[in-house]
Formats: sequence, C-alpha cells, structure tokens
Amino acid sequence: MIKKILVAEDSSVIQNLTKKILSLQNYEISAVKDGRKVIDKLESETFDLILMDIHMPVMDGMECAREIRKMKNKNADVPIIAITGNANNYSLDDFKEAGINGYLPKPLNYDTLVETVKGYMVDGN
Repeated sequence: MIKKILVAEDSSVIQNLTKKILSLQNYEISAVKDGRKVIDKLESETFDLILMDIHMPVMDGMECAREIRKMKNKNADVPIIAITGNANNYSLDDFKEAGINGYLPKPLNYDTLVETVKGYMVDGN
C-alpha cells in the first residue's frame, strides 16, 4: 500500500523539490501552503506523515500541530515532522508540547529527509 505524505510548506521551491524527491521514493504526496489548508485537507483525507514548515501564513506550524492533535479522526495521531530554518528558536520540549514528533533544519538535506521519512514509515506502521 502506498504511503501518503502531506507537505505543508509555503515556499514553492522547497515544496516542489520535496514532492519530487519523495515521489521518487514511491510515496503519494499532497501539498498545501498554509496551516488552515492542512486542517481542511485532514478533515477529508488520511495521511501517514506530515512534513510541516513552522513559519507559514494563516496558521503557523506550531498552532497547526496543536489543532491536528485535537482532531477527532485518525489524523490526530499522524507523525508530524517540523521543517524550520529557526530550530534554535525552539526547544525539543516546545515541539513535543505542540505535538510535533521531530524536526528537520533548513536548508533541507534531502538525504536526511528521505531517511527521516523512511524511519517514520517503518516505526509508525
């Protein structure tokens, strides 16, 4: 069964590169550009993993993660990986408190991205 990943990233360049690289790994990728659209998407579809930029318009990644954890469907427990250029502004406790399982720093290392995603796909299911 093909695993589904939701990429929440307002940068079209990062979004497109991430989609391309993960598609080559045989994942089904959906992408949105803000936190509100993440919530909308999760109300109608189920995902195996969310890659979420912390700094997005409308609703940032931290607030969005908290909203996801409050949902009343399967997506409430989906692993969330934060993508941030400002990881130093947050502690692991901040991420955990928001319901985020891990993070990847920007600029993204795509080998690390693939390894991280694979790790969650094996551990999570």
